[in-house]
Amino acid sequence: MKPGTTQVKTESRNTRVGKSRHGNIFLIAAALMTAAAAGVLPAGNSSLGPQVAEAQNFSQRTIQGKVYESDAAVAGATVFLKNLKTKNVKSFTSTSDGAFRFAQVGMVDDYEVWAERGPKKSAVKTVSSFDSRKQVEYDLKLK
Repeated sequence: MKPGTTQVKTESRNTRVGKSRHGNIFLIAAALMTAAAAGVLPAGNSSLGPQVAEAQNFSQRTIQGKVYESDAAVAGATVFLKNLKTKNVKSFTSTSDGAFRFAQVGMVDDYEVWAERGPKKSAVKTVSSFDSRKQVEYDLKLK
């Protein structure tokens, strides 16, 4: 033995000094996570382990537009937003420039939008759950 060195006894399991017997597993897992975060490995569905489900887009959208009658903006019209799954109906009164806006509308349900003022009603517009736009804009014309 050289001067200044220390002899260390190891267990019969061939364990290294300073590491638990699971230390190598943790080092490999940390290295794989670091590589995935750095973009070296594909994230999510890689062939290195169990398949990971990708997150679906359950965010929200905005439905907005203007109400018209004979090419003039209509103030005070009631605009309805109906959830076709739950049958819930929300309403909005158009502003002085005919504008309406429904914010925080879920993207996983289908909706109908229409406007009414007195005996006049617009055509019903449909917003599909398959439409991926975050902002949907309609002009509703009273007839």
